[in-house]
Amino acid sequence: MSDFGDDDVGVGGDEPMLEEEEVTEYYDPEVLDNEDGERGENGDDADNVVVSGDPSAAANAVKAGEKSLKDKKIPEADRTTTPYMTKYERARILGTRALQISMNAPVLVDLEGETDPLQIAIKELREKKIPLIVRRYMPDGYYEDWTCEELLQ
Repeated sequence: MSDFGDDDVGVGGDEPMLEEEEVTEYYDPEVLDNEDGERGENGDDADNVVVSGDPSAAANAVKAGEKSLKDKKIPEADRTTTPYMTKYERARILGTRALQISMNAPVLVDLEGETDPLQIAIKELREKKIPLIVRRYMPDGYYEDWTCEELLQ
């Protein structure tokens, strides 16, 4: 007996699940976010930013109509968070960089027989060569950017 109670009647039958004329819209992954042809609010540096902290606070602050997200960046001289990388940031950075390496991104350290992307990412982090930025959101919607070279492990 099937979960639907029809005892295998019509399983794999002749009727298609979706009629061809019912499809009105197709997914297009190349659709851009705004009219200017830009993706997102941060432009081209959005690819190498790893988010940490409370991103919902930033989303709520921007939605409320206060300052734009770019105006909420805390200057490097005024940063208040610790210069130590958390275990969560480390895991996210290593995972992101290992994925990039597995997709044939250029390796930034000398390989000594390593073939595992995660081991290569660990070696890059140890030598402070990972070109990623950690963005730490504060509860009030402001954020701090830290490069992987600045963060201590």
